[in-house]
Amino acid sequence: MSEDAFPAFYDDLEASLAEAWRRLEDGVKNRKSGFHCVQLGTCETDGTPSVRTCVLRAVDPAAGWLQVHTDRRGRKPAEIAREPRASVHAYDPAAKIQLRLTGTAVIHADDDVAETAWARTRDFSRECYRLQPGPGTPLELPDGADLPRADDPDLGRENFAVLRLHVTRLEWLYLAAAGHRRALFEWSSGTRRAAWLVP
Repeated sequence: MSEDAFPAFYDDLEASLAEAWRRLEDGVKNRKSGFHCVQLGTCETDGTPSVRTCVLRAVDPAAGWLQVHTDRRGRKPAEIAREPRASVHAYDPAAKIQLRLTGTAVIHADDDVAETAWARTRDFSRECYRLQPGPGTPLELPDGADLPRADDPDLGRENFAVLRLHVTRLEWLYLAAAGHRRALFEWSSGTRRAAWLVP
């Protein structure tokens, strides 16, 4: 790889962090982005690690958070109530960029954050929150859940919530044949630490 072929962030910590947030922002808008779906890790109420894939719904680089949607009847709200520390993993194989983010998760259900997010959801997405019974309930048949008719566009709103991860640690990895680049960014008490790591 010639020197001109290296991306601008290759040897630049600040540019690497900016690229990480830019990729996450693109993941919100671009369904074809490798960061459109991310893996969210929490701890179940008995302490067992739990990971699932979620659609990335919003990102705020300046405030340092990202958010996904969830069903209040599912396990995530109880898991976050017990242990708010959570993580998100994102990998885009085309870009060869991996992000590992950790921080504190907050569930928003009956506030402006949730109302704003609900107002932006599509009708198709709202169907998930109308399903009866709730997520994870055992069924005798695979199609045994009931989807009530949506005469009311807000039907299911009572089951909808936002999970927002306030990032305290972001780990960046860029894979390149000429040499990988790995970096760590941490935020604590209003200060930020940044350092290169051995890949």
